[in-house]
Parts: sequence; C-alpha cells; structure tokens
Amino acid sequence: MKFDLADLRGFLAVADLGSFRAASLSLHLSQSALSRRIDKLEDALGVELFNRTTRKVELTAIGRGFVPRARNVLNELENALVGIQDVAERMSGQVTIACVPSAVAYFLPAVMREYHQQYPRIRMRVIDESSSVVLTAVARGDADFGLTYIGTQDPDIEFRPLLEEAFVAAVNKDHPLATRRQVSWKDLSAYEYISLAQGSGNRFLIDQALAHSEIKPRWACEVQHVPALVSMVEAGLGVGVVPRLAMPPGSHEALVSLKLNQPVVSRALGLIQRRGRALSPVAQLLFDMVVKRRGGI
Repeated sequence: MKFDLADLRGFLAVADLGSFRAASLSLHLSQSALSRRIDKLEDALGVELFNRTTRKVELTAIGRGFVPRARNVLNELENALVGIQDVAERMSGQVTIACVPSAVAYFLPAVMREYHQQYPRIRMRVIDESSSVVLTAVARGDADFGLTYIGTQDPDIEFRPLLEEAFVAAVNKDHPLATRRQVSWKDLSAYEYISLAQGSGNRFLIDQALAHSEIKPRWACEVQHVPALVSMVEAGLGVGVVPRLAMPPGSHEALVSLKLNQPVVSRALGLIQRRGRALSPVAQLLFDMVVKRRGGI
C-alpha cells in the first residue's frame, strides 16, 4: 500500500475536526495539499473514507471504523520512538577506539560528537598512537576496535577497508614548490626534507615504494608522528610527505598539499577488530558510525 504516516495524520485531523479547513490549519498545510493526502490514502485502501459536500465533511461507515486503527498505528509508532530514546539515554559504559594520529582529525571529532549526543552516558576513550600500537591495543583487548592501515596479514585481526588514501607532498605556502599542482620525489630531493622515523608504519610504506628508486630524499629533520611533521612544514623547516587526510581540509593560511608521483604512494585505511569476537553493543554503535563517515572523502 502506497501511503505514509503523514497521510494517516491528515486523515485523523479531518476526522477529529470535521473540516478540511480546520485540519489544514492545524497541520500547517494548504487545503489542496491535505486533500491530496486524503485522496492518496483512499486510493491506497480502495475505499472512500469521507462523504464530501460543499457544506460539510462526514466519515463514511468504513471511515469511522478506520479511525481507531489509524490512531493505534500512530500511537504505537510514537511509543516505539519514545522507547528508543529512553534506551539511548539510559545506555552507559565505555568504548575505546585506537586510531593512528593521521586519521584522527578526519574521522573522529564529528563521529564522537554525534555519538555523545545520542548516548550521553557512554564514555569514550581514544588511543591515538602509531599503527603498531593500534594493532597491539586491539589484539590485546585494550581497545574495542581500531582505525589504521595495517593488520590485514594478522590471522587474529579482521580488517575492514574504508578507503584508499594517497600520500601527498606537504609544503609551506612560501616554499618555491607551493605554486606547483604536482611534484615528483626528484623535485622534493632538491630541498630540505622532513622524514618520519624508522619504525613508523607510514615510513615503512614510503620506503617500500622507493625501494627500487634512485631518488631518495635525504632527511634534515626526523619526527615520530605525522602531526609533528605537518607542524614542522608549517613552521617552514622543509617539505615532507604525509597521508592526504593528515593535511588540513580546504584552504590553509600556511600549508599546501601537492599531488605526488614517480612513484605514487598510497595506503588502505580501515577498521580492525579481533577476529571471531563480537563487539559490545556500545562499541558496535560507534563502529557503525565510523563506517558511515567514510563517505564524502
């Protein structure tokens, strides 16, 4: 049957008030719009619910019998919605997510704000650490799940990919390369280079990509985490290579992201959890919200 709850509300308003004019005013609709809703409901049911004349509107016998049923449908829905809201407000506990720092800014703030608004009594804990620490935290159960780019080869970890993310060259707006749309690794090697330290998962991916390349920038400054590298570039210490989501979105007063090629470097970013173990209800809710957040990148 092709009708909706708005049609039922329109029907009950006319039935209760005995007038299309009064009902349309109570629903903040035009009379023609309300009439279309009633016509739609009658067409879907295959019966006439009202006898209409130029002077009055009366329920048919079928219409009178349908009033309590329609009211029950709306009451049941409203009670169900209230029950869901009550459950959300009563839910409590703690959820822990481990996340690589370079993905925190894009994924977590908006998701955690929405999560807290819906479930205000659930406490949220973030372990923002390197990929190896994220993997260990999930494997040991210190975190309910993780957001990272490694773990696909671990038999005890289930990896759910969210997106493929390219690495970009990060430069200061005052840098000679800032006017370029894209650069190569050879271009970067001519300038002071800021590198991630050995042992970093992102450094491993970069080293793999450059393993057979003759061009390998020589670092002048080395840091442990991507946010620190971005800060160094912003301060004008040199150029660096970072995952795209680690750079500020849109226009920034001091930073520019440049497409990087020869070779292109990328990583698969996704969610990890312990294989064969279901998430707790509060963790599953946050997990699902993060999955939804992957769109629009």
